[in-house]
Amino acid sequence: MTWEEARDAAGPGSVAILPVGAIEAHGPHLPLDTDVIIAQAMARSGAVRLQARGSRVAVLPPLAYTVAAFARSFPGTVSLRPETVTATVLDIGGSLTRHGFGVLAIANAHLDPAHLSSLEAAVNVVRRDLGLAVAFPNLAAKPWALRLGEEFKSGACHAGQFETSIVLAERPELVRDEIRAGLAPNPASLSRAIRDGKRSFEEAGGPQAYFGFPAQATAEEGRETVEILGTILDEAVQAELSRERAR
Repeated sequence: MTWEEARDAAGPGSVAILPVGAIEAHGPHLPLDTDVIIAQAMARSGAVRLQARGSRVAVLPPLAYTVAAFARSFPGTVSLRPETVTATVLDIGGSLTRHGFGVLAIANAHLDPAHLSSLEAAVNVVRRDLGLAVAFPNLAAKPWALRLGEEFKSGACHAGQFETSIVLAERPELVRDEIRAGLAPNPASLSRAIRDGKRSFEEAGGPQAYFGFPAQATAEEGRETVEILGTILDEAVQAELSRERAR
């Protein structure tokens, strides 16, 4: 977009979608920017639905760097301090508010607990201090998590069937498919390990930085999942707009 096109995209009820991912290890078969790929797919799918409703939508460049402490020992992982992430999202919200966007929608695909806390902190400040509506469907929580398949609900879903399927659908050339096909299942629940106080993939039972069943992934499942993610983002935006109208 040019600045004039961005100006024309803003206004009451307009939506700016921020894809949020991470640069971190995703097994021996997926690229470091897997979460970014997933977040951009979610943003695109959500944008299509919002535009079909008549909303003006701008999809922002992704926020690729964030807190990625669980993968910190794996080469290639880049992790920021939580306060840096919160400040960055707050500054993005400030710019959007200044230029007249109505809603910030966060299409987040990274589920590190410290990262999620950083986003929640930013969302609260943006709403309170800037008066900007924010739609942030936290995929790790109900009701959204219940719609994303059995592997996802089990918590064994980092670089597993769920994420690998989406990358197969979106960027198949980036999947090391021969490696993927030979990976043994790893049913260790990352979410349960987090609740038990584990602080790294290794402690959680993922010495190769993957959890779940990557060998079972398919591009077809990935395309279906992207549609679900887009629907979730659309519904979160509609709920936020309803709250705004009720105020």
